[in-house]
Amino acid sequence: MPPWATDSPMAFWRTQQGGGILLIVLAALAFAALDTATKHATTLAPVLMLLWFRYVFQAVVTFVLRFPIQRLSLLATPNPRFQTLRGLLLLITSACSFFGLQYLPVGEFTAMVMLSPLVATALAAWVLKDHVSHQRWLLMAAGLGGVLLVVRPGGQVFSWALLFPVLLVTTYAWFQVLTSRLSAVENPYTTHFYTGLVGTLVMSPIVVFSWSTAALLAHWPWFVLVGFLGTFGHLMLIRAYMRASAPVLTPYLYTQIAFATLAGWLVFKHVPDALAWLGIAVIAVSGVGNALLTARELARLRRAITTPSVPAPRSH
Repeated sequence: MPPWATDSPMAFWRTQQGGGILLIVLAALAFAALDTATKHATTLAPVLMLLWFRYVFQAVVTFVLRFPIQRLSLLATPNPRFQTLRGLLLLITSACSFFGLQYLPVGEFTAMVMLSPLVATALAAWVLKDHVSHQRWLLMAAGLGGVLLVVRPGGQVFSWALLFPVLLVTTYAWFQVLTSRLSAVENPYTTHFYTGLVGTLVMSPIVVFSWSTAALLAHWPWFVLVGFLGTFGHLMLIRAYMRASAPVLTPYLYTQIAFATLAGWLVFKHVPDALAWLGIAVIAVSGVGNALLTARELARLRRAITTPSVPAPRSH
């Protein structure tokens, strides 16, 4: 329900959908702030240490907040293999983000990453045999065209570091497909905890090779900030999707592009060039269009289910 369909805008924001939209925008803001903080923090401390701490923070905080409520059910999962795979996919995604942001502007990097929902749609069509309409394929082609405008040869971001967002989009799209399948059978907080746990277990033996106690002591606020923003953003996502459906919320995720571009300008004084702006806009419009198509298809399906069939008149 749009805000203007209620008696007052304030009444809408007190509804489940309104609360979900506010939470999803807050998550987008947290993720944009995370990317900005990460880009700066990687100049102060080893990347692998920051990545390790981000997942330790999530595992510990989720356990502390949820175990008193859920007890042992927090650890109960009927899909341990899928939880492990999901955690590994998000860890690879985070690693690509942490390393890629060392070389690429925050705004353009975020815009390329936001192609993930469109790629997830293509993967669902390929792997899960979901039907994908011609309009969706056109939107995916437009989104890819937008990325090419951002990363064109001679542009501000054309370099070998583009391999990081390319790999990120692929792994995050698989992550989204797997998450959509787990969400129906798993407690979201259990999934959130295992995501942090898998990342912690994988990174703990690796971080030893780049450990710097001096960096941790000197720059610990940045470690805490990176861990907090990653954990907080994903918690806001969980809370948002508990209040409203994905078709309602997904268009608002693209506010992350605006937040990231603004942060890139404020913190790093970077402004995309004209063609990059056009590419960013095309990616955002394609993603929002994909979400709106989903909403329309679901509404049509609900109408078909709820509309009683009318028997055909008998011939005489």
